[in-house]
Amino acid sequence: MLVHYRRHILSVVMVLVSAAAFAQNGSGTTGTGQAPYPSAPRDSAVNVPVPSAQGGSTATGTPVLPPGVPFVDLMVRNPKNGQEVAFSVQLLLLLTVLSLAPSILILMTSFLRVSIVLDFIKRALSLQQVPPTQVLMGVAFFLTLFIMWPTFQTMYDESLRPLAAGTINVEQAYRSAEKPLRIFMYNQMKSNPENIRLFMTMRGLPKPQTLADVPTYVLIPAFILNELTVSFKIGIVLFIPFIVIDMVVASALMSMGMIMLPPVMISTPFKLILFILVDGWNLMTRQIVASFF
Repeated sequence: MLVHYRRHILSVVMVLVSAAAFAQNGSGTTGTGQAPYPSAPRDSAVNVPVPSAQGGSTATGTPVLPPGVPFVDLMVRNPKNGQEVAFSVQLLLLLTVLSLAPSILILMTSFLRVSIVLDFIKRALSLQQVPPTQVLMGVAFFLTLFIMWPTFQTMYDESLRPLAAGTINVEQAYRSAEKPLRIFMYNQMKSNPENIRLFMTMRGLPKPQTLADVPTYVLIPAFILNELTVSFKIGIVLFIPFIVIDMVVASALMSMGMIMLPPVMISTPFKLILFILVDGWNLMTRQIVASFF
């Protein structure tokens, strides 16, 4: 038993002696001359020289790299004269017009009529998901570009190009861009100017002698009503043959006593067959484009 206690006492004494020797060693090395493990991990590359961005000299630390994205500085100051104030207001109006560009594209071009006619075609064929609405809007958009391209080209040549060249100011560019668009809208109503007469009367304006006497704020709503009227007339004409097919199919099903069977399930294939046989997309596109000229 005594021998067992002596062994424990000797072990404790040896541990204390080793701790005392390590504490007295201020150089941070053990008795064998090897450096101990650090108490916290450190970056081993902290003293590696790194080439500097200036002059190719070396430096320690993070390198200074040239910026990859250009720096944009926006300076706000008080205007020095009235011309700068007018330019700021014109820039504000231009940004407002750009934010309203989708509405201008829809309501002041051929997009309104084309999109409504395409939607009538989809409903007349009793199609719910095919073609998707996004596809129809894409077709209407590119048909609008095709129809409006001469007008857009004139607006670019007479407005945007001189404005970029600095030969005209913003107000002159607006007037030059407005003129071709006004002529296009008026050409769609010159055979039936009833809508122009309606809005001129509601505003109490005198009877116009030329197109220049019709303000733009009168011409635009008149054009919108005209496009809605024309597109609905085209839609009625498109619905007639498909309604006949629906009536024939419904009468046949009722005569056979198949009342519970939806007539749309039987009439839709016949509508598609008729639409394909007459080359419906080609015929419809040709008539829509021809209605603007």
